[in-house]
Amino acid sequence: MRDVLSQIMRWWESGERFGLATVVSTFRSAPRPPGAAMAVLREEAAGSVSGGCVEGAVYELATEVAESGVPVLQRYGVSDDDAFSVGLTCGGIIDVYVEPVSRADFPELGEIAKAIEERRPVAVATVLPGPGRTGARRIVWSSGSSGSLGSARLDAAVDDDVRGMLAQGLTGVRRYGPEGERRLDDLSVFVQSYAPPPRMLVFGAIDFAAAVARVGKFLGYYVVVCDARPVFATAKRFPDADEVVVKWPHDYLTSIAVDERTVICVLTHDPKFDVPLLEVALRTPAAYVGAMGSRRTHDDRIDRLREAGVGEEELDRLRSPIGLDLGARTPEETAVSIAAELIQLRWGGSGMSLTATSGRIHHDREDARE
Repeated sequence: MRDVLSQIMRWWESGERFGLATVVSTFRSAPRPPGAAMAVLREEAAGSVSGGCVEGAVYELATEVAESGVPVLQRYGVSDDDAFSVGLTCGGIIDVYVEPVSRADFPELGEIAKAIEERRPVAVATVLPGPGRTGARRIVWSSGSSGSLGSARLDAAVDDDVRGMLAQGLTGVRRYGPEGERRLDDLSVFVQSYAPPPRMLVFGAIDFAAAVARVGKFLGYYVVVCDARPVFATAKRFPDADEVVVKWPHDYLTSIAVDERTVICVLTHDPKFDVPLLEVALRTPAAYVGAMGSRRTHDDRIDRLREAGVGEEELDRLRSPIGLDLGARTPEETAVSIAAELIQLRWGGSGMSLTATSGRIHHDREDARE
């Protein structure tokens, strides 16, 4: 919903009722992940649930739901006799939840939109169509919650699970019994997390950093560029960065909280900067720590880090030289190679040409963990 938020808020504030279609589950080569959304108001549509495959069918269904006020859970894909007719020929399956939205249907939407705009974590838990309680909704914050799914025990169980998902920025379906029993699956609850964008910390105010900041922003990161030299670390040189910080890199990294979604790109290319910085970085829970440099620079850097007391397990986390082997030369090409490595590590891809592989094209988070 984040992608269509500005549009749906205009409709919501005007008092209009529209249909909101959200992907809640995917199987095999589904084109878009859970959370992808499309909003429909009469002849106008915003967003996408399938990259074009089933948009026409979802548009018609969302129009009907907006008129009837009755939410629907619809599956599209190879399990449907009509799969080919709706265009999902890539072999995937998507479950799409379509709900009516207006000020009366979804009064909490304004508060949720404000939290997203202010980068405050919030999640929405919604009971999907099934035995009962369809459309019941609970809003969960890092601390506190509002609304009810129909049972205090169910609310408590969902709150616990949702806060764990929110901390990781995860969106998906959880199943419970009527009173929150995790061993049962009477109720399907769709949890959509709106966590702040993950951060990309780029150290070293060089031309390569400008390209990396640009591609990081394109991938949805909150980008921070840091360098100790004020003449180089300026907002004018890094217009795509959300923040430009003038501070010694290791001091800055020590002063902030780093979580499991943070990526760290060390482009300083100078031992006096990158060795103390990497000492700190490799001991954080960051998802990715990469450092630029030649093979020779890498070997020298590893020796210096060992002398500084960095252990072998910590050194194994270091991606250096940074990026995938694409033959990149320019700052822009190097930024693409770094972005490719981030995507490959996130989803568990091989990094090979798809022409040379077989089987599934799209990976999921579970695959990436294995």
